[in-house]
Formats: sequence, structure tokens, C-alpha cells
Amino acid sequence: MAWPKETRDKVRTGYIFDQLTLEMVALKHSVPYDTARRWKMLAAKDGDDWDKLRVAHTLAGDGLENVARTVLISLVIKCQTTMDQLNQNPDVHPKMAVELLASLADSLSKAVSSSKKILPETDRLATALEVIQKLGAFISDKHPTLYASFLDVLEGFASSLESDFS
Repeated sequence: MAWPKETRDKVRTGYIFDQLTLEMVALKHSVPYDTARRWKMLAAKDGDDWDKLRVAHTLAGDGLENVARTVLISLVIKCQTTMDQLNQNPDVHPKMAVELLASLADSLSKAVSSSKKILPETDRLATALEVIQKLGAFISDKHPTLYASFLDVLEGFASSLESDFS
């Protein structure tokens, strides 16, 4: 089936500027994923690299801030989840657990340090994240049956928190 150029342009725009995955943008415009993937590949061969343009668009403006903020929030959530899994798994050798926690702490420290250079609201975000961590610890200690639900809510809340600090 021959597709109109405007459909191909919409797929390209959705991928590059709207930051949708190729699967999502293909579905949005009722184009088979394989067709969208082929368009992307052919465009790259012609010098129109959608991935490079997507990255450039992300880094332009406040895109870098959004990426850094998302990475920081995601890292905090992953650290908390990993710590919980370590605490709940007595089969993990203590030396391995300490090494993993040290690595997590180092990664988090580096992420926070670098984010201070990128994000103007890092101090506010760091305070908000600290409150969330303390709430997570409180729920884990005082209401352990609610902790899994808290983590589910926290994942959704992360995007809301991100928009509040952008």
C-alpha cells in the first residue's frame, strides 16, 4: 500500500518532536510498525537520521533538564526498590549486599551532583525526593502491607512531580 507523504511526515514528526516511540507513533497514525521502521531506515540512508534529530530536539531548550530530572527520579525509585528487595531477601550474601548498596549510593550521589549543574530547581526537587523517601520508609515500617501499593502510586506520581518542577 502506498502511503501519502503527509502520513510519513506525521510519523517522523511524532517520533522526533513528540518523543513518541516508533511503535506508539505508528499506532497513532494507523501505520504498521514495520512500515514506520522501514521509513525511518530509508530516511537515515538518505541523510535524514531521525534518531540524531530526536536527540538534538531533546537537548534543545529545557529538554536536557527534563531528561536529567526524569533520570534522577527514576534512579531514586530504583534505589528504593533495590534496597527493599535486598532487605526482603536473606539469601543475598552480606558482602554482596553492602557492595550493591555502596554502588547505588555512589550512583545516586553522582546523579545528584551532576543534576545540580543542570537543574535550577535541584534543591527543591531534592527536598521533595527526601520527603518521599522518608514517607516510603515510614510506610514500610509502620504499614508494610501498603508498601507495594505505595510504590505503584509513586511511579505515577513521579511524572506529576516532574511536571511540577519543570
